[in-house]
Amino acid sequence: MNLMMPVSTERIATVAPVEEVNASPRVAAIFNDIKHTKQIDFVPNFWRVLATNPDQLEMIWTRLKALMHPEAVGRMSPLDAITREIIALAVSATNGCSYCVNSHTAAVRKLGLNVEALGEVLAIVALFNSTNALAEGYQIVPDVLPPLT
Repeated sequence: MNLMMPVSTERIATVAPVEEVNASPRVAAIFNDIKHTKQIDFVPNFWRVLATNPDQLEMIWTRLKALMHPEAVGRMSPLDAITREIIALAVSATNGCSYCVNSHTAAVRKLGLNVEALGEVLAIVALFNSTNALAEGYQIVPDVLPPLT
């Protein structure tokens, strides 16, 4: 088995993503829901790759839709859309997920976050990654606690 690919072949993942035109009816319905909910005219690579396992695609999309687009499932979130996306961006940056950093940066910019504010978000992420590492490294016992009720 030859594991080498020709240099001219573009790979976007470790598996071949599902093309919209080749999607099963179940996957096509999820793809349409993604486009409708996110108000976009294409299915991003992330979802096309997850579609190689329709059960996983459905499970992740259902969870993401409920938390990131609660209004689409009839729920009011105590967090506004930009706050939810900033949290997603912060976690993605911390986890080193280039795909997610780009996706959530695009989302916060679409929601109105300017470049200066984006820089501040990332500075806060960097600050707390370092302070968390210090607190964990020193194993400091928490003495500022949230209320129980």
